[in-house]
Amino acid sequence: MVESIPGSVYKAGDVVIGGLFPVHLKAPQPELDFRHEKVNAPCEIFNQRAYRWLQVMVFAVEEINNNSNLLPNFTLGYLAADTCMAESATLLSAMAMVIGQEVHLGNSGCGSVPVVPVIVGDAFTSSSIVVANTLGVFDLPMVSYAASCVCLSDKRRYPLFFRTMPSDAAQAWAMAELLRMMGWTWVGLVSADDDFGRSGIQMLLDALRGTEVCVAYHEVIPRGYSKMTMQRIVETIQKSTARVVATFLIDQDAKALFEEVVYNNVTDKQWIANDAWVTYGPISSPHNIPSLAGTIGFAVRRIDIPALGAFLARINPSLTSPNSDPFTKELWETVFGCSFSPGLGGTLCTGSEVIGIGESLYTDVAQLRITYNVYKAVYAIAYAINNMLACEPGKGPFLEGQCPDVWRLQPVQIAHYLREVNFTTPLKEWMNFDESGDPPASYDIINWHVTAQGTIEYVTVGHFVSSQGSDLHIDMDRVVWGGGSRHQVPVTVCSSPCPAGMRKALQKGRPVCCFDCLPCAGGEISSKAGSLECIRCPERFWSNSNHTACIPQQVDFLSYNDTMGVILSIVSGAGAALTAATFATFLYHRQTPLVRANNSEVSFMLLLSLKLCFLCALAFIGQPVTWSCMLRHTLLGISFVSCISCLLSRTVVVLVAFRSTLPGKNRMRYVGPAQQRLGISICTLVQVLICVLWLTLAPPQPAERDIMNNWGPKIILECATGSVVGFSLALGYIGLLAFVCLILAFLARKLPDNFNEAKLITFSMLIFCAVWVAFVPAYITSPGKYTVAVEIFAILASSYGLLFCIFAPKCFIILLRPEKNTKKCMMAR
Repeated sequence: MVESIPGSVYKAGDVVIGGLFPVHLKAPQPELDFRHEKVNAPCEIFNQRAYRWLQVMVFAVEEINNNSNLLPNFTLGYLAADTCMAESATLLSAMAMVIGQEVHLGNSGCGSVPVVPVIVGDAFTSSSIVVANTLGVFDLPMVSYAASCVCLSDKRRYPLFFRTMPSDAAQAWAMAELLRMMGWTWVGLVSADDDFGRSGIQMLLDALRGTEVCVAYHEVIPRGYSKMTMQRIVETIQKSTARVVATFLIDQDAKALFEEVVYNNVTDKQWIANDAWVTYGPISSPHNIPSLAGTIGFAVRRIDIPALGAFLARINPSLTSPNSDPFTKELWETVFGCSFSPGLGGTLCTGSEVIGIGESLYTDVAQLRITYNVYKAVYAIAYAINNMLACEPGKGPFLEGQCPDVWRLQPVQIAHYLREVNFTTPLKEWMNFDESGDPPASYDIINWHVTAQGTIEYVTVGHFVSSQGSDLHIDMDRVVWGGGSRHQVPVTVCSSPCPAGMRKALQKGRPVCCFDCLPCAGGEISSKAGSLECIRCPERFWSNSNHTACIPQQVDFLSYNDTMGVILSIVSGAGAALTAATFATFLYHRQTPLVRANNSEVSFMLLLSLKLCFLCALAFIGQPVTWSCMLRHTLLGISFVSCISCLLSRTVVVLVAFRSTLPGKNRMRYVGPAQQRLGISICTLVQVLICVLWLTLAPPQPAERDIMNNWGPKIILECATGSVVGFSLALGYIGLLAFVCLILAFLARKLPDNFNEAKLITFSMLIFCAVWVAFVPAYITSPGKYTVAVEIFAILASSYGLLFCIFAPKCFIILLRPEKNTKKCMMAR
């Protein structure tokens, strides 16, 4: 047998609407009398807010009954019961309403309660699920005003469940959008241990999946609020580096949590509230301000209901019968802190006290949100019944066009019409239910501001509307932040964002928001902070020193703008100028004995060749191109061969001339001027032939070579030799002639002559060979453009060696010792 309803408010009507409200917050434990039979004890802790909801149901019913345009000649009644915030009490009250069980109204009298075809309620997800599952066998529809669990949108399990409270799916999405918008990537989560908390937090986790927001911890508030567990939860919150805490809690769970939070003086957190407690007055008390000021949360749309404040304030225990409303005296005692029972002590209630509008939680009509949902639920039922009354026989929605019999209303019939309602409330808001039985989702974003009087003011700083593409808008200039930030958005990250030039390296076993920052490798960049990967620079580009941008690779070659290039150019030009001056000196003094004795024709050829040697160094400076690469090596080979051929010719002449002075020797006819020109030409033509074959088969070409330095790879522009054989033959032929010339000059170094040129040639060849022998390892080991510089240095050093060793002594005599430039001195001994 179903037991009586713990407490109820009743009014008769053509159709009686049921209502479930948690007027009390704690259900009693059953007591036993002396006969060991259960005795119903009263519920405890009066809930002014829920009692206001109950009164709004009464207000809406009376407003509808007084409206001649809605349900004319038809009256609604109501039966509202206290659920004591307990699933068992909620189910008992609902069953009693459905089956028409006799119940006690208040503490005296009893009456016959009619069967209700529809119930407004319940306030909480868990109890709504219990009632919906049980009443499903009766096909009885429910219209909840506060149950928001997304699980109740499942029409396969709850086909007759409707609500004026948006589903948690929209709120979870809005909360996730807020976290992303604020850049909060490291957050804590706290939920209730019930269907509402579990479903809501799961929806939030689903909305955060695939984003950069990570969960530092997830704590669950236990049933019964165990002191030890609550302390552990708050300790976790306090120690965590996550400065933002998002919640899915009912008001009583939140109240229990924040009592412990305030006790432990946790003041550095930014709280994100769900709609169940964001405007709950007991939590926003001045005592909690240090910990909760700046809280941001989502609340269903606030609206003002005209005349509701006066309606709520009209209540008076002396004017209200306990049979019609058993809660009036308890409200009076709670609001005024008095008692109607003289034996209990304390202030005695007179009944003449006046409840002012807004002076208590009961009459506070400044934040009508859940209250408005109750109002809309009653109107949705009224419009459903109104549509029933408008049904034309034969055109009804049921079998063979039947219309429902409103006077013998079946619950399944009103459920059908509830699905079809589409109306505008007296407050000009459009209302309907979608295919899941949910209303349009619209939330205000609430921010807790501290007033000058030290109280909390609920300030609307933005909104979220799911029917507009899930748009979230927030006025950042109006937001006061929590956690001590106040005017600055709190920063909550597991790891600080990696600056540009670095990349994230995930820490093993930790969420993706926890990472180390590693610099990009050479040739890779990350141009934006927080990059997951570094980007490889394109070809011929390299990363700058900060690895934030790709810059063209440094191109290196010995140019005329380099200091080294300028110096070598000057030295080359000076050598060519000295050679030209020497040529002019010999030309001017060509009739003197010294010049004539040294075979002036060969000397002039030698000087011209030396001048080409000096000038060919200039071909090695500048950006390599095809013609310069071909010119520099061939000019080098031909000019030096020409020089050494001239010296070889003169060395041979000296040796033959000495041998011809011996009796019976007449060899000078073999080394006359014609023979010398022929010999020089043949030696030079051999080199020319080598160079022509080299240029024809595999000529030197411009090439690029990468070398690594402290700033990354450098592109070296150089001349590739092309044919290694051709290059080796050209240099080898020079070396061969130089070696032969050195040997012959060495053999002629002690010839008895006043001016033995063989000694000078020996010295010059020694310098020449030493320079080019040292050139080989220096050339191989020199980096970049210094390779070319070493080659130019070898050319200039060997050229200066030839110029000074061969011609400096002669120019000294011609210019400074002319008295020795005589035939007598030349012929002496």
